[in-house]
Amino acid sequence: MEVTRRDALAALATLGVGSAVAGEVREPDGDLQDVIPTVAAVASVVYPSAVDVTDEYVRNYVAGRTQLQDNYERRVVDLCSVLDANARDRYGSAFRSLPIRRRETVLRRMGVGRAKSAPDGTFEQQFRYYVVNDLLYALYATPVGGRLLGVENPPGHPGGTEAYQRGAER
Repeated sequence: MEVTRRDALAALATLGVGSAVAGEVREPDGDLQDVIPTVAAVASVVYPSAVDVTDEYVRNYVAGRTQLQDNYERRVVDLCSVLDANARDRYGSAFRSLPIRRRETVLRRMGVGRAKSAPDGTFEQQFRYYVVNDLLYALYATPVGGRLLGVENPPGHPGGTEAYQRGAER
């Protein structure tokens, strides 16, 4: 199941990015544009295998997310550069260029999976907060992610008249 630009906009709308509803998220530029494939590569590791991650989805979500938090862009760029440096040291290639198993290994060895999420903590804690948890929120705050969990209309997503008329599936 592919996540699309529309899913990114739905997740942003639940965060309160009003322009996302109108589809007016600005394109990322400079350094942020350069790390979009790295963030997409992280998503391909942390998302369930049933989800096909596209750069367009990640680009729209990350670009919209920068509208909510002033330091978000700089943090994501800095964290992804450390991740890439670690991948290059271990495997001689950028994180995004590695096969998925090696990406998993890089994240695991860096302790990202065990780290407690904290915006001002260690690298691992910040990576968990700004990249991993944000990507997971972006997925599960949308109808596509909700369906994976068995929740067709996640909180913040209206779902339309068809959803409430049908009732709960048992």
